[in-house]
Amino acid sequence: MNKFILTILISCIFSLHVSAQDSTRIDPSLKGQYELMLAKSKMLNGYKLMNPARLSAFYRSVNDTLRAQRNQLKTAQQKIAGQEKSITILNEEIKGKDSALASSNTKLDEISFAGIPFSKSTYNTIVWSLIVVLALLFAFVTVRSARNIQEAKYRTGLYEEISQEYQAYKVKANEKEKKLARELQDERNKLEELKSRGI
Repeated sequence: MNKFILTILISCIFSLHVSAQDSTRIDPSLKGQYELMLAKSKMLNGYKLMNPARLSAFYRSVNDTLRAQRNQLKTAQQKIAGQEKSITILNEEIKGKDSALASSNTKLDEISFAGIPFSKSTYNTIVWSLIVVLALLFAFVTVRSARNIQEAKYRTGLYEEISQEYQAYKVKANEKEKKLARELQDERNKLEELKSRGI
């Protein structure tokens, strides 16, 4: 009996040693395990006989691989869902910031004058148009004023000339009047003298 147990132990140790050697030589991928299982199977009447332990190990490997792939897929899907949420939130933030930026740009480009909002370009156009119109009005008024000043000087000169002529005429008329008054007085004196003589 001891020999029998010893034989079983030796065969178990040998099979463990062989399986350990197989595990060091085999490809751990599913394809490698499948090829090893086919290589270790025996043919009987054109059919391959599979070792149930190897087939179970292969099935467990396939299940483990599928479970790992499913877990990876689930993790990836959760990650994608989280990233989509983040993208949605970031897109909403970008929209909010874009609208705030557009509002800021509108406010920066807007000038309020007398309570009426104008864009800077419209405001500049209006202001420069007013400046040009006022400059033209100023030039017109200046030219008109210069002409009026010249006309006033001319009229003043004429007035001065007429005034001088009038003063000269007045002086002459006064002198003439005095001369005539003297002559009249002389004639009266002569007439009185003649009357007093009795002529």
